[in-house]
Amino acid sequence: MEPVNESDLDWTVRDGVEGTFKQKRLGAAAGSDDLGCSLYELPPGTQPWSYHYHAANEEALYVLSGRGQVRLGGEVHALCEGDYVPCSTDESGAHCVVNDGDEPLRYLAISTMNDPDVTIHPDIDKVGVYVGAPPGDSGERTVSAFYDREFDGDD
Repeated sequence: MEPVNESDLDWTVRDGVEGTFKQKRLGAAAGSDDLGCSLYELPPGTQPWSYHYHAANEEALYVLSGRGQVRLGGEVHALCEGDYVPCSTDESGAHCVVNDGDEPLRYLAISTMNDPDVTIHPDIDKVGVYVGAPPGDSGERTVSAFYDREFDGDD
């Protein structure tokens, strides 16, 4: 492994829940196996993912520049440069980021890279199942699907 400079990597443009955003997969570019890290840049008004949490992978966000908000564990918090947001592998770690500011929001998303993984999306009653590659490495997955969330009993 060698150090990687983000300026040497091309942006990948992705469609989000609201708007398009850019991503650079720093961990993958550096050859990291067990720890992922991506740089995100969200234009104003962008929300990349629906409110969710992972059953197998802990995540953390670190804001590099800009302003926005994060919904974390059901509560909304303002985000600004220097903020660190831990996202555990249960409902308390459910999160989504929104750039509600006037400038681009840049942040690092860091995660463990456990495979398989399940994501739970409470707002849209969906469950994501991912097998064959850890988060952020969708090219080699044997299963990557969203399902309607089924409830038992009084849920």
